[in-house]
Amino acid sequence: ARNFAEALHAPVAFVEKRRTGPDTQSLTVIGDVAGANVLIVDDEVDRGGTISGAACILREAGARDVYACFVHATFSDGAAQRLAEAGFKEIVCTNSQPITEAKRLPNMTVIHLGHWLATIIDAAHRGRSVGRTLSEYGVE
Repeated sequence: ARNFAEALHAPVAFVEKRRTGPDTQSLTVIGDVAGANVLIVDDEVDRGGTISGAACILREAGARDVYACFVHATFSDGAAQRLAEAGFKEIVCTNSQPITEAKRLPNMTVIHLGHWLATIIDAAHRGRSVGRTLSEYGVE
């Protein structure tokens, strides 16, 4: 999250999640989001409850538009429906796991990883630095 904030020249806020029981959680916003557009960054969305709850609590704290960005769209147990109901302005994820048409949302952008995986595998196979190879594409 901090790297995204630095790249976007934006302040950082956090949504803290605490488990208060086996299936219960408490979410708290740490930082000022009033009047701001907010980007939630996560590694994986499985059931979608935490990220959807975070969007809700961020709006309650005054955030304007809420965006979601994550790598792995596991999407089990009604996650797509939860994300649809959470009111995200846009959702960006990768196809590291297949996303069926039934689970794709109109506001979802899916980044395809095939080219990047091939580039990294090729660099490793040729003994080139993966970091240097990615930096040639502007990836730091």
